[in-house]
Order: sequence, then structure tokens, then C-alpha cells
Amino acid sequence: MKNNLQLWDHDCALFGEHGALAGVDEAGRGALAGPVVAAAFCPLEGFFEDDEVRGLCADITDSKQVTPAHREVILARLESWRGQGRVAFAAAAGSVEEIDRLNILGATRLAMARALEELPHSLPRIEAEEMPLFAPEPAGSVRLHILIDGKPLKKFPYAHAGLVKGDSRSLCIAAASIVAKVTRDRLMVELDADFPDYGFAGHKGYGTTAHCDALRRHGPSPHHRALFLRKVLGDAGFVDL
Repeated sequence: MKNNLQLWDHDCALFGEHGALAGVDEAGRGALAGPVVAAAFCPLEGFFEDDEVRGLCADITDSKQVTPAHREVILARLESWRGQGRVAFAAAAGSVEEIDRLNILGATRLAMARALEELPHSLPRIEAEEMPLFAPEPAGSVRLHILIDGKPLKKFPYAHAGLVKGDSRSLCIAAASIVAKVTRDRLMVELDADFPDYGFAGHKGYGTTAHCDALRRHGPSPHHRALFLRKVLGDAGFVDL
């Protein structure tokens, strides 16, 4: 794993170049159940000038590399900084219904756009049918430089750049990945209380053996993704959708 202060240095340079920066990531894209959740995270003015904050960012990295307990600790720290006006961030979901209607990529794009729209920045939409990755910058304005984990997205309504393995390269994407992961995990724990037969609190909707066994016994819940069950379980005869 990278020295995490390299993530800070990477984004500090971009913030200095562009004047405004946001990182975007998602959680739950490959799950069989539950929404896909995206988060957008941006540092505010003065953030990269604080040496104490820099030191506290040393443990922020790809959410998959952080234990669930420590993800909660990091999120509490980010929430404290948000209350102090040091950072802004937001999470938003693409529902199971939207995943079924738009497919997982479309629902992920929707969740990412919703999260970005909650940030305290102006986001001029790209209205052209063929959306370029970068839009012209209005005269005299500071455009939010958006980094999305992975490759650039087609037909995304806001100008952005893709950063492959961005959650291990960019502090803002790593922070967004933690916000998205903790937010979605909490949602799945809530679903577990209503649908205890599936074990959502444990596997968070992913296709574990225990989850597939529960689907054999009980069939799908309203929170399962129909298309995903066809692809993953249909050939084995576990469900008939």
C-alpha cells in the first residue's frame, strides 16, 4: 500500500492547480442486493495548509484496506472537519429500482451526480448529447476539478477526469470511498432488521455462500437486484425471475 501521505501530496498539487477539487467513489456496485451508494468529497480553502490535518490524513486510504471499525473512526473525523468548515462531502444512492431500470452503470452515474450536487460548488451541466469529459470553463470562474475512481464515465453530466485505482492514489477519492462504504454498510444493517433471513448485516448484500443459501431457501426480497440474480443465480436454478 502506498505511503498515504502521497495521496495528500497528489491532491494538494491538484488543488493548487485548479483551486477546487472533489473526489468521487462508489460502494456496492457488485452486490446482489441493496442500493449502490456514491460519495463526493472535497477539501475547502485552507485544508492543505494545515500540518495537523495532514498528519491525521495519513490513515485515509482505499476503504477496502481499512477495517470496518477504523472506517467509522475516519468518518467521524471527516464529519468533525465538515462541522469546522474544513471539508465538504455528501453521499447519495441509486436505488434497486433505478438499478433495474438504468442498469448498474446508469444507477451509479446517477448516485455520483446526486452526491456532487450536494457539494457547495456550482456545477454547470453538460447538456450536449455527446458529453465531453471536460467542458469549457466560464470566464472568471473556478471550476471544480472532479476526480472519479476508475476510467472516465461516458454521458456523465459534469466535466471530470477518471483516475484508475484512484482510491489508492487520491486522498479525496479515498475519503469518498470511506464515506460511501460506511453509508452503504449502515443502510444494509437497517435492511437486515427488516429482512433478517438474508444476513444483510454480515455480507452487506454481496454474493457470499451464506447469502446464496438464503436465496435458495427464501427467494428474493424486494431489495434484491433482479438482473443480478438472473446472472449470478439463474443458471443454477436458485431463483426463477
